[in-house]
Amino acid sequence: MQGIRPHPGDSMAQLGREVDDFLMYFILMEKIPVGTRVVEPGRLCCMSEEAYIQSVSADQNPAHSLYVSVIEENVQVDADVEVLQALTRKQAAMLLAIPSPTERLSCFLERTLLQQAVQAEVGQQVLVEHEQRLFPALLHYVGSTLNSNTLLPPVCFGVELEGEGEGRGNIDGSYKGVIFFKCKKDSGLLLPFNKIIFCGMPPAVEVGTPSPQRSSSKSEDRLSGELLSIRLDTVVKEETASAKDNPSSASELKIPSNGEKVKENIRDRYLDVNSLVQIQYKEEELAFGIIRWLGYLPQKEDAMAGVELEEDKGCTDGMWCGHRYFFCPAKRGIFLKLKACQPDTRFLSNRDGQPKSLEVTEHGTDDSQRVLGKVPPLQEQAAVEVLEGDMRGIQGHCNSCYMDAALFSLFSCSSILDSLLFKPSYFPNGQIQQTLREEIVNPLRKKGFVSADSVMNLRHQLMQESQCPSFTTSEKDPEEFLNVIMHRILGADPLLKLQSQGRGVQECYCYQIFIEKKQEMTVPNVQQLLEQSFHHSNLKLTEVPSCFIIQMPRFGKEYKMFSKIVPSLQLDITDLLLNSPRECVVCGHLATQECAECFKDVILSDHGLKQYCSVCCIQVHTHHKRKDHKPVPLKVPKGFLKDPGLSKIPRETLELFAVLCIETSHYVSFVKYGAGTDSWIFFDSMADRFGSENGYNIPRVSRCPEVATYLSSPLEELVSQNPREMKGVAKRLFCDAYMYMYQSKRMALYK
Repeated sequence: MQGIRPHPGDSMAQLGREVDDFLMYFILMEKIPVGTRVVEPGRLCCMSEEAYIQSVSADQNPAHSLYVSVIEENVQVDADVEVLQALTRKQAAMLLAIPSPTERLSCFLERTLLQQAVQAEVGQQVLVEHEQRLFPALLHYVGSTLNSNTLLPPVCFGVELEGEGEGRGNIDGSYKGVIFFKCKKDSGLLLPFNKIIFCGMPPAVEVGTPSPQRSSSKSEDRLSGELLSIRLDTVVKEETASAKDNPSSASELKIPSNGEKVKENIRDRYLDVNSLVQIQYKEEELAFGIIRWLGYLPQKEDAMAGVELEEDKGCTDGMWCGHRYFFCPAKRGIFLKLKACQPDTRFLSNRDGQPKSLEVTEHGTDDSQRVLGKVPPLQEQAAVEVLEGDMRGIQGHCNSCYMDAALFSLFSCSSILDSLLFKPSYFPNGQIQQTLREEIVNPLRKKGFVSADSVMNLRHQLMQESQCPSFTTSEKDPEEFLNVIMHRILGADPLLKLQSQGRGVQECYCYQIFIEKKQEMTVPNVQQLLEQSFHHSNLKLTEVPSCFIIQMPRFGKEYKMFSKIVPSLQLDITDLLLNSPRECVVCGHLATQECAECFKDVILSDHGLKQYCSVCCIQVHTHHKRKDHKPVPLKVPKGFLKDPGLSKIPRETLELFAVLCIETSHYVSFVKYGAGTDSWIFFDSMADRFGSENGYNIPRVSRCPEVATYLSSPLEELVSQNPREMKGVAKRLFCDAYMYMYQSKRMALYK
């Protein structure tokens, strides 16, 4: 349904009335396939408010997806609710003015600039990016430039360039015959909001914002304690500024008049707004953040920077002396001299100080990123201290999440496959093995971070060795990657040896669950699914595996066989082993016969697989329902035959150490880092992003103790639990599990 369309001359206040009351707007966070093409992230979508309310408020079965219209492509798609982020009409209209969906999504994720743009008012002093320079300007107009029946007219900003920017524009306030504002000839521009830096906000926007810290001895002591080791002459403390320093309006904010970006040469590097920086926080501790504002403050001669820190180590939320210069969470902001900021070394190579290149070209080995020797996996509190936080784990880049999640799952907190790192590899030069060991696994365990170019180096080598050019660009399945690197590259022994009745031994690295769906299995656990699959395929393990990687019967969000799967923390494989002693399910003595046809009989045992001692086998099969069953003899080890009634039957169990999950083509992982039931961490190699097309993904590792709460919940509660109401990231573990990884530390000693 279309609402009233604003005239090109309508003001921002008029646009802000939400004239189209019947539409909900969203931004697409991930790509959605549509026929032979995809709708890319950053596209804007809408749907009627009535349809939205009906979808999300259904009593019995609230929708997990929404049928939305893609505004720019005249197409409708069925999108998962979790890939749609709601927007106000103002936000949507402003984002629509940015032509690149990628850049648009980046601006939405940064939030601060969009928030400032929504609150901007005519008459505000701003800085404008134009001709690769930054010029002071005056904001004259905020609104649409379209006079049409467009569903959502894009909103742009009309500015008048000042100082050296005067005469460098392209309009005098008129565009396509319509006067939007008046300014000097060739001094006006119409721009999207991402080309503008809102240096100061007018007093009206400060209403309702948190009050800044005021001068007091207590606050001064706190500030001094928090910033003890930062050079105190470089930090602007709000307490030291007098009332006369407070600018009464945005026009009094001292903006450089030379039209240049506020820059200072720091070791031949330049810093600008949105640059990633580091600050010497304490004697041996760095604080990291992003420059949100650059300029000059009253009574300060040096160029100043307003920085949003990654952690709560600051003293403001972007306010200084009652005036707002940028937005950030409380205790995340700090003002200091620009020269006290250094480029964030996590994003710089150590050779020439230039930003790292992640292109697939001439990947040389950077010795500074290598960690030699053998580094043990992280366990217990050490895992938390090294891995937890932003810029931790493995940095994602260019569809690498499948590899990032797999490597983090296998090597961060487990040594079960460390033999891959040291055994002689299939290729004599061992280059890929060395890269895996010294550029990925060892740095991950010692420093807690692996840069994207190290992973790209591995992908580039895999591409050359496997003759598969898509290894550096395309998304793949984790099992494909594991098979290539373990079998074709490293020549590792197969992890699993399976045998079907009457056939030879089959060897593989991962096991895919195949079952017939049982209606009564609403929320199965891994143990049940594995037993079902082995029974269905008539398989047995010929030996105990040191590492058992199991793929679930699910293929993306649209082909889930089960809405939830419960992780089995311990996997009992005793009854799945060939020629191994087993217990009678009735009396517990040594079993001598197995009956596949008793598998579905829940009266005898909760376990699917059924085996009996000789006495119990006869008794069980005297029942008329089981008379036609055909038990088969088991091959029992000789040592147990001597005393079949008293021998204690050993149980062979594996422990869960990682779960790899997939949702809308994006892989993440859960890893068990300690013995405690709540010792779980969650890893996402692309949890956040800095910048747009030339930016970087920010990997994140976070603790998720809420997982333990759901693992200990009764099955009936899990069945009725609404996934969208699950706390933290637990929903991902129960609803999106793709691959479970189990280990036998006992067997690892022999393999």
